[in-house]
Amino acid sequence: MFTLQILFSQISETESGGGLFDFNATLPLMALQFLALTVALNFIFYKPVSDVLDMREEYIRNSLTSASASLVKANELTKKYEFNLAESRKKAQSIIKNAQEEAQLVVSEKIKGAQKDAEQLLIDAYQELNIQKEQALKSLEIQVGILSEQIKGKLLEN
Repeated sequence: MFTLQILFSQISETESGGGLFDFNATLPLMALQFLALTVALNFIFYKPVSDVLDMREEYIRNSLTSASASLVKANELTKKYEFNLAESRKKAQSIIKNAQEEAQLVVSEKIKGAQKDAEQLLIDAYQELNIQKEQALKSLEIQVGILSEQIKGKLLEN
């Protein structure tokens, strides 16, 4: 217990002679220095940095806004071009279909014309053959008549 009293007395002696918090003229001076440093840092460092950060944030916000507007516009243009492309494809398909139908009609008409020409050629050839056949028969009849007359004349002479 005696040792504790000695320790407390030594601690109280050290505190009275320049402790951690001395309430003398240095405390208000330190407070003024702290406030001056705070004000100086606010004007020299924090305010310009916060201004730069605010400008950067505004720039980013404006960039995002313009980017989203551009994206919306690009999406609209994409939809418009896709619609136009689909319409163009439909038109092209209908044009191709019409052209194929017209080509089929032309081909079928040409085939019909060729068939008619072939039929006419066959009819003409058949008629020509019939005429030649009749002429051949007539010439044979004439020759048969001549030969029969010659045979008759020879038989009668004998």
